[in-house]
Amino acid sequence: MTSNRPPLPTTFAEFWPWYMAAHQDRRNRIAHYVGSTGGLVALAAAVLSGTAWPVLLGLLWGYGCAWFGHFAFERNRPASWVRWWWSFLGDWKMYAHWLTGREAEAVALGRGLPDIVEAVRGR
Repeated sequence: MTSNRPPLPTTFAEFWPWYMAAHQDRRNRIAHYVGSTGGLVALAAAVLSGTAWPVLLGLLWGYGCAWFGHFAFERNRPASWVRWWWSFLGDWKMYAHWLTGREAEAVALGRGLPDIVEAVRGR
């Protein structure tokens, strides 16, 4: 029996459309942007204060906002559950697309792809 499912990603470039498939709801993306912006503020606070604890708070804030977006709006599980490093990179790439006005282009890449968490766990 053959599957119509595309092969699972083996590189970040292949993962990127799958990441965007999990971020089709604009409210979820906004939650991510709020989390990422808070993370950058925390990083700046760490640099300015010379202490590392704001970085921990920034990570908690960032992931908290992102996971809230997945559970409340997208109704899926975060890709960080199966590809944490690529998911972290994907968040910043999505953020950059938003800041540069290319969000729609990124969102379009993910249309029609299955959920990455279910795909990885189902194989």
